[in-house]
Amino acid sequence: MRVITGTAKGRRLITLEGEDIRPTAAKVKGAIFNSIQFDIENRKVLDLFAGSGQLGIEALSRGASKAYFVDLSRDSIKVVTENLEHCKLKDNANVFNGDSLSFLKTTREKFDIVFIDPPYKKQLAEKALSLVLNVLNDGGIIVCETDIKEELPEAVGNYTVAKQDTYSKTKLTIYRYNGDDE
Repeated sequence: MRVITGTAKGRRLITLEGEDIRPTAAKVKGAIFNSIQFDIENRKVLDLFAGSGQLGIEALSRGASKAYFVDLSRDSIKVVTENLEHCKLKDNANVFNGDSLSFLKTTREKFDIVFIDPPYKKQLAEKALSLVLNVLNDGGIIVCETDIKEELPEAVGNYTVAKQDTYSKTKLTIYRYNGDDE
């Protein structure tokens, strides 16, 4: 697993091993960043259920101004921190060891791009979507990576599905701001 492009291009990222660990496949990560490549620079991003931190790190490498990483696993937080140090991106990052849904309920921060990549088959993406509007700036982007069988809503507030593709066992859903309903 490597950073695709930007200031940390080519740097290898470490990840945890185990059955519950599912790093974003290179093809899926490429599709995500091809879809949002012109929306990253100088933006603040949130990497929920961060795992190894590869989505937030990729965004930082491509010019995001700040990235927040949230994961419940202490081992994952350790890996995120090591990857940030290895990529020389630690100064632009905040790392939180805690529940992603609780973070969404309590943070006062606002973000331009939110990555939601929870463990599969636990319906956590839909729960996160119900809370994410509280932390998203108007005009923001929500990127969800879920199991292919998981159904997500067509709209979340003023955000609608702009892109949805499948890659093997993974479904990628990108929501974009659709303006006011008034």
